[in-house]
Parts: sequence; structure tokens; C-alpha cells
Amino acid sequence: MLIQVNTDHHIQSDVSVQRHVEQTLESALGRFAGQITRVEVHLRDVNADKAGDRDKHCLLEARVEGRQPVTASDEAQTVAAAVSGAAKKLQRVLDSSLGKLGT
Repeated sequence: MLIQVNTDHHIQSDVSVQRHVEQTLESALGRFAGQITRVEVHLRDVNADKAGDRDKHCLLEARVEGRQPVTASDEAQTVAAAVSGAAKKLQRVLDSSLGKLGT
């Protein structure tokens, strides 16, 4: 499962962000690793330089072999919390869609 992280110019993408994203997704989606070819992660700051409670946005797009991509997103106060929230939502989406196929 390839994980590709994309950020806007308001989110600093460093090794710690990349590591957190990879660990979170591998933990949440590990059992689907054989079916997911790629997960695209889009991180952005909703209101840029202004302060705000839930201004970090994470959109996850999972590419599943032989199927249309599935997405999930979350907004939170921190990038880490947004990634974790979106990963949990994506896990539920995959459980639902792939579970119906008996895979």
C-alpha cells in the first residue's frame, strides 16, 4: 500500500508528519493492505493563518483494486487528530464496502 501525502502551503510537511500518517494508516487499514494499491492524503489548513478550533482538514482517498476510489475526511484542531479521525472513517467505509463483497 503506497501512501502519498500532499499538503497545502500552510501545512509544514516534515518527517514527523509523514511518519504519523503512515503509522496511523497502517494501523487503521492494515488488514486491507492487499486490496488497497494507494492512499492519497490531502492535508490543508482551512482558514490559513487565522486561528480556529477545527481548521485542519484531512481528506483520504483509497484506491482499491478493481473498484472506484473511496474517500473519507475529517476536520480537527491538529493535523494529527484530523488524520486519525479520517483514518477511522475510512476504515468504516472499507469495512462496509469490502465486507459486502465477502472479502
